Amino acid sequence: MNHSNKSICNYYPLHFIQAVVRTVDVMTYVHESTTGSKGNNVGPGVSQLVFKIVWRQRRGTSIMGEFKVHRVRFFDYMPSAIRTMAFNSQTERLAVARADGAVEIFNFNDNFFQEKVIPGQDGRATEALCWVGHRLFSAGLNGEITEYDLENLRPQYTVDAYGGPIWTISSNSQGTQLAVGCEDGTVKIFAILEERIQFQRNLNRHKGRIISLCWHPSSAQIAAGMTDMITIFDAETGHATRRLLVDRAMGASKNKEVVVWSVGYLSDHTIISGDSAGKVQIWNGLTGTLVRTYLVTKWDVLVLSVSKDESSVIAGTSEGTVIQFQFISSTVDQHDKEWVRTRTFRNHSHDVSALAHTDTAVVSGGMDTQLVVRPLLDKVEKNTQESALRKIAFPHRSLVGCAKKAGLLLFQFPDHLELWKLGESEGHGKPGDRLPVKRKPEKLIELKRKGEDHICCSALSACGGWLAYSTVSSVRLYRIQYNNTISINKVSKLPKELRSVHQLCFSSDSSKLFASSCQSSVIVVAVSQQECRYLHTLKHKTGSRQPVHLLCASDDGKWLATANTDCEIHIYNLHKMKLHCMVPVYNSCPTTIAIHPVTNNLISVHADQQIFEFSLVQKEYTQWSRRLQTQGLLSLWLERDTPITHITFNPKNPDHIILHDTYMFCIIDQSLPFPELNAVLWNQMILKSLPVSQRIGQSHAFKICKSFQHLMCVSLLEDLSLVVVERPLLDIMSQLPAPVRQKKFAT
Repeated sequence: MNHSNKSICNYYPLHFIQAVVRTVDVMTYVHESTTGSKGNNVGPGVSQLVFKIVWRQRRGTSIMGEFKVHRVRFFDYMPSAIRTMAFNSQTERLAVARADGAVEIFNFNDNFFQEKVIPGQDGRATEALCWVGHRLFSAGLNGEITEYDLENLRPQYTVDAYGGPIWTISSNSQGTQLAVGCEDGTVKIFAILEERIQFQRNLNRHKGRIISLCWHPSSAQIAAGMTDMITIFDAETGHATRRLLVDRAMGASKNKEVVVWSVGYLSDHTIISGDSAGKVQIWNGLTGTLVRTYLVTKWDVLVLSVSKDESSVIAGTSEGTVIQFQFISSTVDQHDKEWVRTRTFRNHSHDVSALAHTDTAVVSGGMDTQLVVRPLLDKVEKNTQESALRKIAFPHRSLVGCAKKAGLLLFQFPDHLELWKLGESEGHGKPGDRLPVKRKPEKLIELKRKGEDHICCSALSACGGWLAYSTVSSVRLYRIQYNNTISINKVSKLPKELRSVHQLCFSSDSSKLFASSCQSSVIVVAVSQQECRYLHTLKHKTGSRQPVHLLCASDDGKWLATANTDCEIHIYNLHKMKLHCMVPVYNSCPTTIAIHPVTNNLISVHADQQIFEFSLVQKEYTQWSRRLQTQGLLSLWLERDTPITHITFNPKNPDHIILHDTYMFCIIDQSLPFPELNAVLWNQMILKSLPVSQRIGQSHAFKICKSFQHLMCVSLLEDLSLVVVERPLLDIMSQLPAPVRQKKFAT
């Protein structure tokens, strides 16, 4: 959905916003401090807002809590542009490649959850993606074809095509061959074997690069988009059987070459092309004749995508629009069908360079970094969750680490880490008062990664004395010491078991480092000033080979919980160093897990927004969890379209669970009743007019705050101050390059 300030009500229905006003009194008087460019700070614009916030129930009930809030906006997270994507209709997985080489896997069957991320690498410029069954291939301007290991989240192998930069990749319908289009004008065919690919042959070479490719569903022909033409090849002999000449633009652009950016090849031998002259053209591939031309933009048509049943085609332009064409009868009495332009979607501010056409939606992405899922309203039931527009702007994992005991924040970027110390205020005043900042936030360390591989995970110990990060090829551990100055020392000798890991986590007392490894196993390492020593490898018995994407340890040092993308949650006893139990498998992937510091109950929230509480001692769901599942969650909670990414607890009040997604954070009070499914959520004005008894009756466990937006982290420090890390979308948009000129009304 569009979460801009103008349409925030599209994300939360109006009565839900009113419920927030009713249940939460938020005092947002703010003091902002901006650091200078001296010392360890980084220029103007680094700000921390400090104020008091109070949750107070209406008269007759208890005070929910009072916090000093550190409102942090100096995490300069900048997502990379979406370069290309590929949708697997068999598994309902969408692969998205970004400009920095990272590849993300979204599960469309599980509320569009981003279940896997393969980190990028310097020099890996991915131009095209292709699914072959459960296997994922990419090709790029480095001239290599890459197959990914989706279990260990890394490239499995690369093959040089020896044709210069590769612009496009496509597989035949049988999944037995890959075709790639190269800079040197060749289309190269590779056989897909069980564990690798093997070069077979070149098709006849042409002058000029091959920009786009598409196999005919019979696998007998290949259509290749080039400069000023489309060439049809016989896939068996390699000979060109037909050339389709693409008209150039009129006027001043008539001498400018036309690049065929994308082609589609349909079962009836219709060829559809999109080019740099702004045209979508329909061709008869049997006769080589042009059937129809649609001039859809003054700029470029960058990408096309065809629906599975071949009845619809979508085109993405450099103006940020997506145009749909459908194969339908243009009049009521007409029996013959033709391609007709039917819809235009405007959900992007910049180039649309990647498209996927699913059975029910248009999926698009580009320079503005956001993944947009636009449902086709003729394919879904209206006014349901499936019919809502969805924009995915932030990763579904945490990039912020918090040292609760030391008041430090660790920010993860692809190429470096930043360690910040929070500012301090006087700390006196009434709820709602501004708190003057007596010490500004300070960047203590900027640690650049080694090698070409991007950082995939990082961790900061609770005391702030240890820092670790991993790439797909290595793990690095650092000891941090604070005296009058800060010093950081690399631990030179790490156990050989610490090679490539997916997640890192320190124990509460900072004596152990946990690292998730292959086949959902966890490596346990003891860390001290003297040494870093391997202790044990924790393994489960289910046989799952899927990566662990969540890792958390209990405060008392006894328990470790892991979650993998097979939806399994395993509990390990760290005193005995063995598997304790497995939580019953739920059919939606966990998005965050945490162990309560007092009760040692495991809280898990899943991609479908369901919440569970599991007793580690009793090895069963708690009564609170059973009641919640019996009664059911409020539909307005379940309809949220961003996952919960972090859970923290209030040690002063064990009944409170604090969790957040991108657009709100919530305190769940386990001592209060759940909201009724049919409850009327009054706004504050109406609530004040109700009798006291009715006000009390409207009290429930879910206290939601939306005063903070675009949240990267919400965490509670040891001093009970709340850290809220925001990354406003407007700040991200302001750093994007200028879009192409878009015509506005009356201009």
